[in-house]
Amino acid sequence: MAAWGERLAGVRGVLLDISGVLYDCGAGGGRAIAGSVEAVARLKQSHLKVRFCTNDSQKSRGKLVGLLRRLGFDISEDEVTSPAPATCQILKERGLRPHLLIHEGVRSEFDEIDTSNPNCVVIADAAEGFSYQNMNKAFQVLMELENPVLISLGKGRYYKETSGLVLDVGAYMKALEYACGIEAEVVGKPSPEFFKAALQAIGVEAHQVVLSVY
Repeated sequence: MAAWGERLAGVRGVLLDISGVLYDCGAGGGRAIAGSVEAVARLKQSHLKVRFCTNDSQKSRGKLVGLLRRLGFDISEDEVTSPAPATCQILKERGLRPHLLIHEGVRSEFDEIDTSNPNCVVIADAAEGFSYQNMNKAFQVLMELENPVLISLGKGRYYKETSGLVLDVGAYMKALEYACGIEAEVVGKPSPEFFKAALQAIGVEAHQVVLSVY
């Protein structure tokens, strides 16, 4: 116990992943992992600052928070760091107009983004949207650009649903990288900028935080 006390000395915050740490997604919205609702409640009652980080790119932050609240979690939208809003900020700052290969559940996050005459491709976990036709269209857009830009909302290989393991966006990102001879810009885990944004949101330094990810 003393050793753990020494390790936690100076810790001011906790970054928590969501999928695979708080709940397993799946049919009917998924299910909370045993003890996770209570653990979050205890953390929020402590002196520690808590931030939730997710690479979920099938749901907007609002939809994700709504699901978590239905599962019993005390969580608000402004406590969540996710890749879609960060990507939108990058697109606006750089004047990029994306061809979107994304899930319909997260499309609302891009409502204010100009998608006419694309000069980049944004890829997310599109699930059934990863058809040959859609992948080939993204490939064609990139190949027609003089300086192709591919932005990916994460690079995970797979994740867990209640029905089993599921391919994540990383596999499809790698296919486009290989076909086009380019390297994607990753927004989300494991990008250092993603975690820096979460740390800035709660006002702590990296050495002052405990990280729990799946």
